[in-house]
Amino acid sequence: MIKAILWDNDGVLVDTEHLYFRATREVLSSIGFELTQKQFIELFLIEARGAWHLVQQMGFSPEEVEQLRQTRNNLYCDFLLQEKLLIEGVEEVLAKLHGKYKMGIVTSSLKEHFDIIHRSTGLLKYFDFVVASGDYIKYKPDPEPYRIAVQKTGFSAEECIAIEDSLRGLLSAAGAGIRCYVIPNRLTQKSDFASAFKVLNHVREILEELNQPCDQTASSS
Repeated sequence: MIKAILWDNDGVLVDTEHLYFRATREVLSSIGFELTQKQFIELFLIEARGAWHLVQQMGFSPEEVEQLRQTRNNLYCDFLLQEKLLIEGVEEVLAKLHGKYKMGIVTSSLKEHFDIIHRSTGLLKYFDFVVASGDYIKYKPDPEPYRIAVQKTGFSAEECIAIEDSLRGLLSAAGAGIRCYVIPNRLTQKSDFASAFKVLNHVREILEELNQPCDQTASSS
């Protein structure tokens, strides 16, 4: 029986990943590095190592790279403040699940960005806890963020499900022994999600999945 739901943030609850790509691309373009969408998906959404090692290979010092990173982070903050971020249908789903399951957010977002994002979404009232950057040492696709989240639920990994949108998130959840539903977005829709428990088209389908008889859900694992 499912007792806890662990949600990724960017790309699942809020539509922010294209803004992160935009901010990163603009800053890198200023130094003559034209980051493609394909590179962004591979380096950021799958490998989770960013493109800064490539900047260093161009001859930039660690101090210069850090300055570029901070410029990108500031630009991303500006974009977050300008855009409507909430993904359609998310609050409806969270409201229906609230109180029936323990729910947490498991994200790689910096807390500064996370706070800006949810300053206006009104979503945090639906969650029991948040695991964000700074709460763990190893980032997704390492399973550490989800292992910490499972501990916070007080349940076993088998009693939890994860909702993700990227391969790195899927690998992190699966590595922690959690069944993972994937809802691809515009940047991740061509990724290989063969190891997902199930690939969904829309967040509302989570409600249908959870309304399945418990024995049917269990037999699918």
